[in-house]
Amino acid sequence: MTMTERITSGQRDQIVEFATARTRRVVDAFDLDKEQAQLVIFNGHEFGQIVGDAVRIALARLSVSQQFADEEVESSWGYPDEYTGPALIGEQAAKLAAIFGLSLGETMRFVEQALPMLTLPDGAEGWFAIPKVEAIAARHFKSVTNLHERYVRAVLLMFEKIKQSRTFYNYRDGEITSDRLHQCARTMAMLELIGETQKGDILIVPAQFGLRHRGRSVRRGGVVYTKSEFGLGSLATGSMTLTHPTRFVRWDQLHVDCAGDEFAPEADGGSSRASYWYFRDGRLRFDSCRVGLADPSCGSASAFLPPGVTP
Repeated sequence: MTMTERITSGQRDQIVEFATARTRRVVDAFDLDKEQAQLVIFNGHEFGQIVGDAVRIALARLSVSQQFADEEVESSWGYPDEYTGPALIGEQAAKLAAIFGLSLGETMRFVEQALPMLTLPDGAEGWFAIPKVEAIAARHFKSVTNLHERYVRAVLLMFEKIKQSRTFYNYRDGEITSDRLHQCARTMAMLELIGETQKGDILIVPAQFGLRHRGRSVRRGGVVYTKSEFGLGSLATGSMTLTHPTRFVRWDQLHVDCAGDEFAPEADGGSSRASYWYFRDGRLRFDSCRVGLADPSCGSASAFLPPGVTP
């Protein structure tokens, strides 16, 4: 993954000049008298704070790509009341270790020693446990070496574990194959970076379960990610569902797009669709949707690089 280039001094000066020139025009147009101007100067600290807040709002809005901006709709869909947020991270890791037969040693050392020193990134709802594909492969299908095939096998195994815990229906049964479903390059690269600092079978990542990108299409969500943000795929969101069964309990709740996956229903190398989870008629369901569909009932799950890990 290439390093993100920092802003140049020339770019910074241009942005500052835009703000300075506009401020001059506003002050001139306001037509202050000497007494009014002196009052503003007397309250200069507050004036600076107000201007600074306006600049921050402008930078936050205008520094985001407008690509696919029409694929975003208003949404009031949220999490069900039964879901109260991420479970204790040690409990999540222990549950996944038991479900998939993974080792807990290195992961719990990270949880106990490193995690307390880390600050949750902006946009994340909490810390979530996600099993490494290679760890699942080493335990269940060691002879499989192809990256896409290993991922598909891990997803199918995760489906079996969900079926053992609750009523579940996969509308893409028979289509979860290595020529149709695979992880996005950005997601693979980000998980690899995290894996370089976490040696256990289970990664601990700051993430959110869909609310941050509700009402956005999968591809719109992708272009407004922060520099450290990336989409979560079927394996990650399915594992999060295993450790948080109350996340999906009824229809009128926010459903989850798997933005870390690409799904080609025709096995033609395209990626016109993405997989997603939803709940209906007492059953958790898995299907796919168009990457350009903006649905108020759906939002992409995403994770962030932990502090200290840089792209």
